[in-house]
Amino acid sequence: MSNLIDIQSQIQKLQKQAADIKSREFDKTVEDIRAKMEAFGITTKDLQTVKRGARGAKGKKAIAGRKPAGKAASKAAGSTVAAKYHGPNGETWTGRGLTPRWLKSLLEQGRTKEDFAIKP
Repeated sequence: MSNLIDIQSQIQKLQKQAADIKSREFDKTVEDIRAKMEAFGITTKDLQTVKRGARGAKGKKAIAGRKPAGKAASKAAGSTVAAKYHGPNGETWTGRGLTPRWLKSLLEQGRTKEDFAIKP
């Protein structure tokens, strides 16, 4: 049976081997990623968008019936706000928080928020 010193020695050897493999394969991996990004036309901006989108889908969600904790919670927290903008495919946005993707893409095409404003 191995003792603690033997096991720690094995751990150090394996960690060194892992570091050697990582340093050898790092440049090759980066070049492979760059080649794939170029082939698919992916930019770093695209990667940031995907990251935000994934986090938004898996991120923290409000639990139904649960009120925000602490002094920062206001009486208005959890109240519903009427939509101010309406998209071409039935999407709506209250004008609060981040600009939704559907509106952001239309704004990038030269449209304005006023084009999608809901008239009272």
